[in-house]
Amino acid sequence: MAMLSKDDAQTILKKVLSFSTADECDATLNGNTGGNVRSARNSISTAGANDNISLAVESRFGKRSGVATCNEFDEATLRRCVQRAEEIARLAPESPEYMPLLGPQTYLDGGRAFAAATAAITPDYRAAQIGASMALCDQKKLSSAAFLNDSVGFVAKRNSKGLEAYQQVSNVTFSVTVRTPDGTGSGYASGDYIDAAKMDAARFTKIAADKAASSVKARAIEPGKYTVILEPNALLSNVDTSLLGALMQSLDARNADEGRSFLSKKGGGNRKGEKLFDERVTIYSDPLNPDISDLTFSGDGRPQQRTTWIEKGVVKNLYSTRFWAQKAGIPDLPRPNGWVMEGGTQSTADLIKSTAKGILVTRLWYIRPVDPQTLLFTGLTRDGTFYIENGAIKFPVKNFRFNESPVIMLNNLEAIGKPVRLNGNLVPPLKIRDFTFTSLSDAV
Repeated sequence: MAMLSKDDAQTILKKVLSFSTADECDATLNGNTGGNVRSARNSISTAGANDNISLAVESRFGKRSGVATCNEFDEATLRRCVQRAEEIARLAPESPEYMPLLGPQTYLDGGRAFAAATAAITPDYRAAQIGASMALCDQKKLSSAAFLNDSVGFVAKRNSKGLEAYQQVSNVTFSVTVRTPDGTGSGYASGDYIDAAKMDAARFTKIAADKAASSVKARAIEPGKYTVILEPNALLSNVDTSLLGALMQSLDARNADEGRSFLSKKGGGNRKGEKLFDERVTIYSDPLNPDISDLTFSGDGRPQQRTTWIEKGVVKNLYSTRFWAQKAGIPDLPRPNGWVMEGGTQSTADLIKSTAKGILVTRLWYIRPVDPQTLLFTGLTRDGTFYIENGAIKFPVKNFRFNESPVIMLNNLEAIGKPVRLNGNLVPPLKIRDFTFTSLSDAV
């Protein structure tokens, strides 16, 4: 039942609104169905499936609001859900940041965000993908731990002001860590797609396996400032803080205006319009990009449009809530879903060939903030760190702790590679000079 058609979803939402006695009412249906399989030590360890639809109802009386949820859709349950939201609203304090619900909106066609091949995934597909990954590691006498997850879903919205929205989405993700038998070598790779027909778990596993086999007998070299090549997985993560992820999360207008951001200006205001990065840095979001198509509306119903956030190093736009946009008199832009960092045509291998001396970093983890005002973070390398000399990888090196800010990093750009999809974004490998490593780590 987790995939409802537009007509079926809106029929439920219309019924919900018919039960409302509030000044305003907003109803949202979220449905998701999918499955996953996990392996450890080249054996399947768990497999699972999910199938769920949930309804959230927000009722408003003046500036008071309440929310109730349910996942059954008979008339009695829907009526009770609306009544509960109204009971909560009457008890709630008035919101000082109240904004009236949006009326009818025009949305882009988000059909590219859904692929029939992903909706058709079966347990046999998952077994074949993870089986190919495990077989490759068996052949190479390496040990792997992997996770494959697929999902298809929909979001439907309707409110008492006439807003109506519906869209389907799909996604399949795979990640794998490969270790040598003695545990001294480690490699990692991951990928995700809208269309399951593009997924090749064995290809990602080979990348991780090659890194694992190549990273044994790592040598210790002195910490310091190095030219580094950061692969996309070193720049963005879906399970931990990441340098580019932190940068994008910092493009919040309110945080900047209220002095909590590297974009805050002394004395008040923000640094929108200032050139803060290398002129080669351009980042934008576009829900219709064929590689990262996503929802064309935000959680509160605002349309998602192509938006440039950083252009040639200049901060062009900041996102905000509707309340803050109105208060500050700024463009009303919702937080983007996925984003694109423009790059060139060079692969990671090409960047290595152009490097006289440097370090290749597969992945960063355990990243924690040091100074929010400068976006300074500390963390560790892992899963394959290598010394480069005269355009070639010479030997693996022990992992480092780093202290670095993406703001400084994007001012020390030497080269930008070709973007690849990662966690619903397009991220290029980056070649950075003077990246700061502060100490060594014995972890692999």
